[in-house]
Amino acid sequence: MKERSKFSGKLGFVLAAAGSAVGLGNIWRFPYLAAKYGGGIFLLIYLILVSTFGYAMIMSESAIGRMTRKSPVGAFQFFGKSLPLKFGGWINAIIPMLIVPYYSVIGGWVCKYLYEYAVGHVHQVASDTYFSTFIKDGWNVELFFIIFCLITLVIIFGGVQNGIEKVSKIMMPILVLLAVIVAVYSVTRPGALAGVKYFLIPNFKNFSLMTLVTAMGQMFYSLSIAMGILITFGSYMKKEFDIESATSNVEVFDTVIAILAGLMIIPAVFAFSNGNAKALGAGPSLMFITLPKVFDSMGAGGFAGVAFFLLVLLAALTSSIALTESAVSTFEDELGWDRKKSTVLMGVIMIALGTLSSLGFGPLHFISILGMDFLDFFDFLTNSVMMPIAALSICFLVTRVIGIEKISAEIEHSSKFKRKKIYVLMMKYIAPIFIIVILISSVLNVLGIISM
Repeated sequence: MKERSKFSGKLGFVLAAAGSAVGLGNIWRFPYLAAKYGGGIFLLIYLILVSTFGYAMIMSESAIGRMTRKSPVGAFQFFGKSLPLKFGGWINAIIPMLIVPYYSVIGGWVCKYLYEYAVGHVHQVASDTYFSTFIKDGWNVELFFIIFCLITLVIIFGGVQNGIEKVSKIMMPILVLLAVIVAVYSVTRPGALAGVKYFLIPNFKNFSLMTLVTAMGQMFYSLSIAMGILITFGSYMKKEFDIESATSNVEVFDTVIAILAGLMIIPAVFAFSNGNAKALGAGPSLMFITLPKVFDSMGAGGFAGVAFFLLVLLAALTSSIALTESAVSTFEDELGWDRKKSTVLMGVIMIALGTLSSLGFGPLHFISILGMDFLDFFDFLTNSVMMPIAALSICFLVTRVIGIEKISAEIEHSSKFKRKKIYVLMMKYIAPIFIIVILISSVLNVLGIISM
């Protein structure tokens, strides 16, 4: 039987898992939601959720992976071949296969903007029509999408230690350093202090039920929960790894980057818009329309643009690497293929499905599914529907099939279980409720019944 790949040490796991968590969700979704739902109070609730709900889910997936030494499908079926277990394994395995193609399209957009800033086109990218014109130019979008895919696939082809681990050890420190530099530059702009105060100081008058719901949803997506990634990475952990310590390190990494993202973006936009939090539009409009205008208004906008989009590219790559690795690991386990063949298959899937999203605003703009273009549809299907269901399947596996005590024994094999009471409370009672709330609110948001 082929020996399973392993991380060389705890640092490799922590940086790879943190890299999977630190992605576009931190950079473009977190600042927008924090600004919209109360600033400092949103941040406080987010931190509490990360250390309770997020902690419990990361611990569960990592422990399942290390216990079974398998990717999601095999990990679930390790405990039985019933239909619910087969379903739970496959839904966790399929999610990254569907996410990474459209995620890579956005990664291609980031490559394009980094290129434009690198060649000095600071004013051009700040125009009102630049982004919409670019994404409608389907073949130009396709070129940068393929470039992003190839970078990801080359790293995956290198394997766990020589590819993922080695690159994570280089990328993550650079990513953090760039985040600090851009954040310091942002908060020192004239008028930025109001944004800093709004973001960091909790004001309980700004609290609402939607503050809790949106913080819960952001934490859920930000930590790469229910994507098969943490089960896969857990399967690469050596038995002597301290799972709880590693989980705490991942929590810290994710939280630090989320805070730095807020400090990079909220103060700069506040200063640019004279304190108007509504200027922080959601998603693409924030990163590809609002921020280029902010950079254009700065004295050193070219430097800020290069640093920021290099940071975003690294964040996007660390996440795409994790997503692709989870899928490749599934092919290796379930098809019995080697890494080379499995990586090629995933590359074909990425290009085929990603091309639909890549051309969806241009040559394929006339096609819609449930009123959505391809990119938005894949995002809705995976994030709003499949991931919460996959998370519920993990709760079911832990509490009804494996049992809390066996999970505890796996964790305590190599470490103290310091937050065991929190873990038991979350997995048995609170996490399933939170996940159902996330599922319902996400679907209602897409249907336009509530606004998130």
